Order: sequence, then structure tokens, then C-alpha cells
Amino acid sequence: MGAGPVLAASDDPCHRVEFDSAVFTVCEAEAGDDLRLWWNDPQGALIGTPDRLTEQLKPDEVLAFAMNAGMYHADRRPVGLFVEQGREERPIVTSEGPGNFGLLPNGVFCIGEDRLQVIESRSYRDNPPACKYATQSGPMLVIDGALHPKFLPDSDSLNIRNGVGVSADGQQAWFAISETPVNFHLFARLFRDKLGARNALYFDGKISRLVDPSENRADFGVPMGPIVGLVRAAKPAALQSE
Repeated sequence: MGAGPVLAASDDPCHRVEFDSAVFTVCEAEAGDDLRLWWNDPQGALIGTPDRLTEQLKPDEVLAFAMNAGMYHADRRPVGLFVEQGREERPIVTSEGPGNFGLLPNGVFCIGEDRLQVIESRSYRDNPPACKYATQSGPMLVIDGALHPKFLPDSDSLNIRNGVGVSADGQQAWFAISETPVNFHLFARLFRDKLGARNALYFDGKISRLVDPSENRADFGVPMGPIVGLVRAAKPAALQSE
């Protein structure tokens, strides 16, 4: 009695995946699922942490998973495009620049009403789709089935990395985080060769974090900028054993 709403264990969208001697956690979502992006709360205060994120949910909602969703400045402002509830909060950036974000092509993850997309940033600029939520990051990992041309198989730049990939029909998305440091080439191949993503986008490295309530996992330490997460209808704890 008195237990709050929880996520049924059978509803956990995240699982471990082994690929090319590396281990990843992959969380799956489908078009039409309640995928959301968060940055600030309605009062303009940074959300940034699992506890603050949970505060944004209704009493009958539960978080299935969440992870950081794009690069941000020191004050946690998104570096590039950010769309929330159809409103553009930050503009798209299409110029080449330093760091991974500016390693063109970079891209946009778009959550539409009935389609999930990873779109190259300049293509988005020229023909923006209707996105309920969108976040920009970079570089692209997989571009129409091809790996980013600057990725090297033997690169010794190893980090914990996370990102998102989508199926060719836009009906499925995979959110992945490496459990050990990997290079870009291996991370991109996970999406293309193991998960079957036609397009995939890098979110970040080093600071990559995952919240998976079913596993009592909450990596977040310092507050994040943009966050992506899957929300589901809660099931009362008392009903879990029925």
C-alpha cells in the first residue's frame, strides 16, 4: 500500500547487446510511442537530472528510459536545433566548426507524430519536416547506410559514447550507449550492421549517461542539457504480481 506508479519489468525497453567484442545497452522505441525531449521546465529552469525529470511527469506516467540527447554549452543551452512541443527553442546550425558537432555532416533527430527520423542538418534546413520534438547533434554516424567518411577503423580515440539510429521506414529507433570505450567506427557499425539503422546520429561521448529505472540505473551526475526519454502509462505496484 502507498506504493507509487512503477514500470512493469516486462515493459523495460532496454537490453544488453554484444557486438565486435564490445558491450552496449540499447533502448528501443517505436513511432507513436510517447518519446519526448526535455531541456527547461515551464518556468525556464534547467531540468538536467533524473529527479528533476521525474518531476515533469504526471502522476499516472512513468519514465521507461532517458539519456542525454545532443551537445550543449557550459550553461546547458543546446549547441544546435532544439524543438519542443513543435516550438523551435534554438535554431539549426549548419556551418562547419570545431569539435564533433562541427564534423559535417551532422544531423537532427526528429520525433514526428507517426515517424522517427535522423536527417542531415542541411537537408533539414532546406526542407524541415513536422517535428513535435527535435534535437541537433553531430557527427552523423550512418548516412543512408554509409558510415561517416572520416571514421577510421583503427582509431585510438576511445570513449563511452551514445547516440540514436532509426529504421529505413521510420517506425523504429534505437538509443544506444557503450558500456566500455569505443571509437566512432565501431559505434557507427553497431547501428548499421547490428541494429539495422539506415541513419544514425551521435549524441555525445565522455558525458554520456543513461537512466534505466527497471535496472535501478541512473548515471546522471552533473546536470545535463537536452534529454530524450520514453514515457509510459504507469502500473500500480500492487498490480505487478497479478
